[in-house]
Amino acid sequence: MKQWIIDGGRPLHGRITVSGAKNVAFKLMIAALLGQGKTILNNVPAVGDVDLAGEMIRLLGGQVRRLDRHTVEVDPDGITGCMLPPALAKKSRASFMFVGPLLARCDEVVLPLPGGDQIGRRPLDRHIAGLVALGAEVHEREGVIHARRERLAGARYRFPKNTHTGTETLILAAVMAHGQTVLENAAQEPEVDDLIALLNAMGARIRRAAPRTIIIDGVDRLHGAVHRVMSDRNEVVSFACMALATRGDLWIDRVRPEHIQAFLEQLERLGAGFEVSAASLHVWYRGPLKPIRVRTAPHPGFMSDWQPLLTTLLTQAEGISVIHETVFERRFGYVEELRRMGAHIELFNPPVDRPEEVYNFNWEDDRPEYRHAARIHGPTPLKGIRAHITDVRAGATLVQAALTAEGRTILSGIEHIERGYENLDGRLRELGADIEERRGYFAREQ
Repeated sequence: MKQWIIDGGRPLHGRITVSGAKNVAFKLMIAALLGQGKTILNNVPAVGDVDLAGEMIRLLGGQVRRLDRHTVEVDPDGITGCMLPPALAKKSRASFMFVGPLLARCDEVVLPLPGGDQIGRRPLDRHIAGLVALGAEVHEREGVIHARRERLAGARYRFPKNTHTGTETLILAAVMAHGQTVLENAAQEPEVDDLIALLNAMGARIRRAAPRTIIIDGVDRLHGAVHRVMSDRNEVVSFACMALATRGDLWIDRVRPEHIQAFLEQLERLGAGFEVSAASLHVWYRGPLKPIRVRTAPHPGFMSDWQPLLTTLLTQAEGISVIHETVFERRFGYVEELRRMGAHIELFNPPVDRPEEVYNFNWEDDRPEYRHAARIHGPTPLKGIRAHITDVRAGATLVQAALTAEGRTILSGIEHIERGYENLDGRLRELGADIEERRGYFAREQ
């Protein structure tokens, strides 16, 4: 087991380069299974989710090699397996994305229900309905999904609600289906476009006819390709929020400004100092931050993954801010830890007309005890605590809070951070953070 010991109160200064996007890299590794021959992916982060995808591919019979720290070669030609082991599949929500590449090779695919971060149910109903529209038979029995196909055929399918991973899953299933598939109300995220770019380089015929309409003309064969993974926009926001929370001054390189436009708009409203160039973001603390109101939404809206980081930053703003989470039904699990650190945050449910249309999660999954908005009173000094991390973004949030806090914070559950951030502690140390790693066995903090 591993812990990080963080002594807060040190402003972050300097320059940092963001990694390749982990939410793209491991999905592109899955997409590479559709090709005949090797695919080489550059700018792949050395994180746990990438390693997990590689392990699953190897267990299916494929080959995955790191040619260097950030270059991965995927060779699918030896794949014979049609079933993922439950222990691995339950560690990642994206394990269901294997269904398309495996259906291209197998008459029947068996996938355990996937796991992932504890931020909401993220049901598979939208994925499954799309697969059925393409001609697959999909059944769930005792926590295991069985998918069969005679021959997948193109179809027109409209997602009832926006789904990022669901869009990617159906693209992978439709790319070698017979005929044309039209996906309506599809996800607009740049990560989806990066997947499309790789598949087109492999010989696919995919295009956006409108921001939320994707047309896929099925092909009989795909080949290997070479592709560079896009930069991680979540890292950009993470480092920017950490710099502002610690009253620092930071240059962030390898940034695509168009990918973080919704975040830049909030920096303007906050009164933060920032400048954007072609591939860099310079952000600095230039005085008290202003309170703001934000609602999360699918791209091009304010990303749900950024919400915990912004909430933590707003504990240092002058006044009362409100964040309304509309993408996941349970994404405020980290708030209790911030309260333990001294944050003044109230969770509540704002009045909403037609909630089934406003909220992107299935409204029938809502529960009376769930809260969908946070009222953040600031500024409040934070103090160090002992805490256990339960998911990737909550982990980055607690690191940000610890960097801001007075005194010492001891964090366990570091493996969740390492799923999504490469060498986060080392990179932060280079910017002036005081972080020490401790290894050994530790009882989970209560």
